[in-house]
Amino acid sequence: MNQDTTARSWARQTIQAVGLRATAARVATLLVLRDSSAPRTHAEVSACLAEYEIDKATVFRNLNDMVTANLLRRSELGDHVWRFEIIAEEEQAHTSHPHFVCVDCGTVSCMQEIELTNKSKTASRRFGQVTEILLRGHCRDCV
Repeated sequence: MNQDTTARSWARQTIQAVGLRATAARVATLLVLRDSSAPRTHAEVSACLAEYEIDKATVFRNLNDMVTANLLRRSELGDHVWRFEIIAEEEQAHTSHPHFVCVDCGTVSCMQEIELTNKSKTASRRFGQVTEILLRGHCRDCV
């Protein structure tokens, strides 16, 4: 079985496991996000799928269906644009990981290795439940 077939098989099984139909458009959408190193906007995912003639409305519906099924996470990082990423199996029981946004070029990076300390978790409970951590600064390319 070649890598492309293996990837499509993984995507179909993953989508079906959350109770959704594994349509060709959903499989393609999930693979775009799997192969991305950072969250992607609807426009970015749509651009990647344009060659397969998957329209923007279908991409948008599929992204939101997979968010509802807890397969994807949707984040808004302060610029009023939703970004989507796969929720890794090990993250299913945890809140999302932090993101870094470059204030110069707008690049978004995942910071999966960063966690709140126990002291920070305890202090943050005074305000409610932390659902997202966003760090802003200047990326290495812009410094």
